Amino acid sequence: MTIASAALLLFLILDPLGNIPVFLGLLRSLPPQRQRVVVMRELLIALGVLMVFLWGGRYALELMHLRQESVSIAGGIILFLIALRMVFPHKDGVFGDMRSGEPFLVPLAVPSIAGPSALATVMLMASRDPAHLGTWALALTIAMATTTAVLLAAPRLQAALGERAVNAFERLMGLVLTALAVEMLLNGVRTFVAQLPH
Repeated sequence: MTIASAALLLFLILDPLGNIPVFLGLLRSLPPQRQRVVVMRELLIALGVLMVFLWGGRYALELMHLRQESVSIAGGIILFLIALRMVFPHKDGVFGDMRSGEPFLVPLAVPSIAGPSALATVMLMASRDPAHLGTWALALTIAMATTTAVLLAAPRLQAALGERAVNAFERLMGLVLTALAVEMLLNGVRTFVAQLPH
């Protein structure tokens, strides 16, 4: 996997377009300048959480005696469920009902950005190819920078494109993520089956 393909995968999983309604809904009571501060703060927290899982996830897996294929299968299932909610929207949004007020850590940083599928993906990338952690960290930084740009421009994007166009983009990203989720699941199953005694 190249930096570009890893960054694209992570960008799709972080789902900034799908998170526009969530961010705007939770921050609508705040003045515009405060909204930008909160968005930056939450995205920095999410990046920190994802970096911890990228650099330390492999050791956490070893500590918990979890195999790589288990994470791949679990990540695929979670990603598939999230992708289904993107394709078939729920009234409570992709991550369920969220409380109002200025958020801190939950629910914007976690699980909206650093959700189970993103955490599982970075841990899987690290455990599959630990020699390229720097590459994956760069890809994650690029994906997060792009996500930050999209979410900071969220009010203008929604006004320019309209809610229907944003929803259409989210469904399209959901379809792509569904295919990625199935591929992740199949890779985990394939690896597991290959290790079975014949």
